[in-house]
Amino acid sequence: MISLALAYRLAGLMFLAFAALSARAPGAGRWSRSAFWALVAASFLAGDQIGAFANGLIVLALALIAGSGRLDLKPPAAAPAAERRASAERFGDRLFLPALAIPAVAVFGSLVLKRVILAGRPLLESGQATLVSLALGAATALVAAVVMLRPRPLTPLAEGLRLADTVSWAGLLPQVLAALGAVFALSGVGRAVGELIGLVAPLGNPYGAVAAYTVGMALFTAIMGNAFAAFPVMTAAVGLPVIVGRFGGDPAAMGAIGMLSGFCGTLTTPMAANFNVVPVALLELPDRWAVIRAQLPAAGLLLAANTLLMAFLVYR
Repeated sequence: MISLALAYRLAGLMFLAFAALSARAPGAGRWSRSAFWALVAASFLAGDQIGAFANGLIVLALALIAGSGRLDLKPPAAAPAAERRASAERFGDRLFLPALAIPAVAVFGSLVLKRVILAGRPLLESGQATLVSLALGAATALVAAVVMLRPRPLTPLAEGLRLADTVSWAGLLPQVLAALGAVFALSGVGRAVGELIGLVAPLGNPYGAVAAYTVGMALFTAIMGNAFAAFPVMTAAVGLPVIVGRFGGDPAAMGAIGMLSGFCGTLTTPMAANFNVVPVALLELPDRWAVIRAQLPAAGLLLAANTLLMAFLVYR
């Protein structure tokens, strides 16, 4: 059986390699970068064994390193610019094939491979087929790229490190913020938020509750930077007790459309750094708000559409 734990171990080995390569890089800041990726590797390799407290210490250490400002050193490209340009001209649009293998394998695994049984056991870990399939897609893309491009042995790791260092700490924000949302839900923040929303929103009306939920999802996502962090809070505050419990709404429609409403908030906030800040840096745009400014009209229209869609579907 291909388990999610195996995918985590492979990712941990990759981050461990990033730590080793960072330690070998010249210049200031290399030890901070090396320590950062080594801590990430430790979480992936042994996070399920060291316990919640140790994992929390790792998160605090990562935050301290990121906040120190010593993750700015970027390694040079593994291949010279002229060599990379010549390779791009040689392969053309075929360069996109390895990347397209990721969603293709992920969908195939989620729909087909999860049903495969070998020796009485499922091929993919039950309940984790989607994540395992995504990991298989990434591994398939790596193999395809190596076969097609035939790079030097360390080039995939070096280029992976270059991309990871470009994104830097922002690449970990979704996981950290999602965990924060779970902590908020367990600590009763959802109930407190529900009481506050009840003071300003018409929760006694089923459609007012829908509007409070979708708009609240977008606002909390904008504040927290991640819809997965906002979801447990708003669902505990309005979704389950009001839409489902009081008015008998469909929890599946509520959850699915609620998450889409949260993603509207993702489009509007610098807190979603990996979506809205990192692209500005990668593209070297002069306006740091360019991505958010371009996304605001779409975010508003999508939020209105999601609110109407939930109002139409959740009580059917």
